[in-house]
Amino acid sequence: MENKVNLSVVGAFVIVLTVAMIAGGLWLTSGMYNRKAYDIYETYMTESVSGLNLNSTVRYRGVEVGFVRQIMLAPGDVEKVRVRLEIERGTPVKTDTIAMLQTQGLTGISYVELSGGRKDSPALRAAPGQQVPVITAGPSLIARLETGAPVLMTNLSGAVENLNSVLDEPNRRALRTTLADLATLTQTLADRSATIDAALLSSAQAMESAARVGARLPQTVQRFERTADALERMAIDVSAAGASARGTLDSARGTLDSARSTLDGSRADVAQFTGTALPETRELVAELRGLTATMHRVVDEVERNPGVLLQGRPPAKRGPGE
Repeated sequence: MENKVNLSVVGAFVIVLTVAMIAGGLWLTSGMYNRKAYDIYETYMTESVSGLNLNSTVRYRGVEVGFVRQIMLAPGDVEKVRVRLEIERGTPVKTDTIAMLQTQGLTGISYVELSGGRKDSPALRAAPGQQVPVITAGPSLIARLETGAPVLMTNLSGAVENLNSVLDEPNRRALRTTLADLATLTQTLADRSATIDAALLSSAQAMESAARVGARLPQTVQRFERTADALERMAIDVSAAGASARGTLDSARGTLDSARSTLDGSRADVAQFTGTALPETRELVAELRGLTATMHRVVDEVERNPGVLLQGRPPAKRGPGE
């Protein structure tokens, strides 16, 4: 009789302990141990959710904020998968938040990543006719790669075909010939590098000389201008002297006419002076005026073409029949 009582106590103790363990496990897994509250959300994905399991994590910008609680085909739409999420209350799920399927490392384990959502966007609420708020789903990286890969392969195939059509045998021969010519040209330039350096040095010296001549050219033009001004003033003075001489001669001529009766012997000398000295003075004045005009033309030509000081005047054009 005593043995039966002991077995009953042991059995009762085992049952109570099992119930307590189950309750503790449920309490721990439900998140009540840390006093967290969760809100229910749903998202509908159009791609494969392979690798996503129940209790997979939900992350908001990389921070773990919840779990996946249900995965099933969307009622009435077999092209979509309904994923029910439990997200910590207070998580900023906005109307422009997007849920994407992400893969963790190389393990193939997937989780739901929430991204987007501006701080001034309104919080996501259940729309009329919806039991819980629905988060917009976005394509994952793998889905984008699967979509873009065929286009990329098509473009690469077209590029390869175009390259093959361009690099046909005639074009390859022409390319080889061009490369050989470039090699020959490079070798020739290398062999004549000393000559090229000397030519460049001579060009640099010539440019320096031209620069020095150009720097001195304004001073030379100023000297020509001063010389022309001096010659012009000399011509004016000579002209004035000639006019004064003519006045003096006219006065002397009147005096000689009045004294002709007494100075007949001197008349021949005065006539000789008037016939020889006056024409020479006029010729000197004319030559000075021509020289002044010539200097003006030289100065004008130098101002129009300073290079004439180095290169000289170009040869005159031949006339017809020359």
